Amino acid sequence: MKKLSLIIAITISTFSFSQQSDQLKIRKHRISYLNEKIQETSGLNFFDGKLYTFNDSGNAPELFELNKTTGEIISILKINAKNKDWEALTNDGKNVYIGDFGNNGGTRKDLEIYKIPFENNSLKNDSVKIISFEYPEQAEFVPKYLETNYDAEAMIYLNGKIHLFTKEWGAKSTTHYTINPEISEKQKAEKVESFKTNFVITDASYFDKKLYLVGYTKKTEVFLDIFNESEPGIFFKENPRHYYLGSSLSIGQIEGIAVDETGVYISGEKFHSPLGSTKPSLYFIPKEKLKD
Repeated sequence: MKKLSLIIAITISTFSFSQQSDQLKIRKHRISYLNEKIQETSGLNFFDGKLYTFNDSGNAPELFELNKTTGEIISILKINAKNKDWEALTNDGKNVYIGDFGNNGGTRKDLEIYKIPFENNSLKNDSVKIISFEYPEQAEFVPKYLETNYDAEAMIYLNGKIHLFTKEWGAKSTTHYTINPEISEKQKAEKVESFKTNFVITDASYFDKKLYLVGYTKKTEVFLDIFNESEPGIFFKENPRHYYLGSSLSIGQIEGIAVDETGVYISGEKFHSPLGSTKPSLYFIPKEKLKD
């Protein structure tokens, strides 16, 4: 989305959070710049070992399969759904879930997740289902652009439920909600836990009993937090490993993360600022670069 670039009155200052973080600057781990068809990558996910991404609000409803080595587009899958503000991508091994719940202003009452069967490298567009939900704590829908705590861009599938992680512009925290993907009528997201991240969360991935959350601050600092799963579906009882990944000025507006046995893939959309521009990129961090 056009989020960070719209709100920055950039002042280059001391990175207060990065000083408390492990340094894992990902610029040197860039695989490639992304194809011009993917200017606003807004999520990453593995399905059957293949890496997929998509563009966010206002773009065509498409999934792009990426070559994990070169970042090139292998195939484009059309989806029979509207892209109002797609922000997150996950799957349960049989179905793909696309989160159309971007909500920068906090005014949306049509928060949705598309559930699409996926077989033999093909989406079953005649079987698209919509999962509708709301935040039970939200009492008003007055526009609070880039201040609302009821925005979200991150989700995973785990233990039969969709786990949603909010992007809290005001609180600089994230709240973990669960949603039942089998319920067809509109449902209330169930609050599980919260964590003070001090940056806004833009994507999530789950692998080997660990939750990976990535995001940024208004000062263009980009961070990765890795949480241990202390009990099934619970992540915030312990402090995470906290990594500083670099500045959006050099690595882009980081919007996607996907993890497998080899390491961490991260995608960033184009970034504009008074100090210059950065092209959309795909990065790969080998697992040995991450501390145990």
